[in-house]
Amino acid sequence: MSRPSPVVMSMGDPAGIGPEIILKAWDSWRRREDTRPVLALGHLSAFQPMAEQLGLPAPQPVSTPEATASVVDGALPVLDVGVSLDAPLRPGVPDPSHAAVTKAAIETGVRLCLAGQAGALITAPIAKSVMYEAGFNFPGHTEFLAELCAGHCVAGPRGPAMMLSGGGLRVVLVTIHEPLARAIERITPERVETKVRLTDAALRRDFGIAAPRLALAGLNPHAGEDGTLGDEEARILNPLAARLRADGLDVSDAMPPDTMFHAEARAGYDAAICLYHDQGLIPVKTLDFHGGVNITLGLPIVRTSPDHGTAFNIAGKGIARPDSLLAALDQAVQIAECRA
Repeated sequence: MSRPSPVVMSMGDPAGIGPEIILKAWDSWRRREDTRPVLALGHLSAFQPMAEQLGLPAPQPVSTPEATASVVDGALPVLDVGVSLDAPLRPGVPDPSHAAVTKAAIETGVRLCLAGQAGALITAPIAKSVMYEAGFNFPGHTEFLAELCAGHCVAGPRGPAMMLSGGGLRVVLVTIHEPLARAIERITPERVETKVRLTDAALRRDFGIAAPRLALAGLNPHAGEDGTLGDEEARILNPLAARLRADGLDVSDAMPPDTMFHAEARAGYDAAICLYHDQGLIPVKTLDFHGGVNITLGLPIVRTSPDHGTAFNIAGKGIARPDSLLAALDQAVQIAECRA
């Protein structure tokens, strides 16, 4: 049997906790039986001091994904992405001059996945403000990945859509990182329909759910209470849900957001469609604060990430928890195997 292609991890902002949690996750992952090989993408110098601090084997450079098989003694294999760190690396002190290597690691991961040299991409956290200062013009990872994958074949509706998973709950966001007032303006039938269809297709393709059940969250308290607390449900959401059901999708009318995330309610659906950022992330992080996973739907590649940020305040201290990254690694492998 041929050796499976590795899962690749882009290092994220090197001044954040990305290198640390990658090392910790790798050390835990490699001790399991029958796991896929893992390859870190970035700059070797971002991993070396932390490996020494943690008492882990020194990371070893590799020149190709296939070379991960030659790495021994539990060392993390690192593929240099060919961009140097133009300023000294100080954990916890972000520097825009590091943005080039951060970006190159993501680009390399996408390229390897599209070429079939990697089975999935896991992205460690980036700091958007740091990237913006260096000229990065995407709202975040999700939109950047969509641009990198543009033009490549996608099975089913094209993304991106952001799914968060944790504690037995999956939520998909209609709007993501934007002010709440603007997010409300962007809740249109077309935008909601796109996310619903993406979610239905992804649950079938990536999670092996033959007949997905989707719960649509309302916008207003009590889902508008017959229009007395807002009309978006009656005017936009419920007519759309009825039309989608007529097309064969199993999607609810708009549900009161305050009663759809307890255990009994969650048993009735496979994923919730949430209309804005906090509506979806608050329940996921309440259920599983340390183990949430961000999954990008509708791409030709498998991409997951931990559901947390760079944590500059604890970077370099050796105390960052790798739980979310390990969960992202597990989820990436499961999706890759489901697609295969």
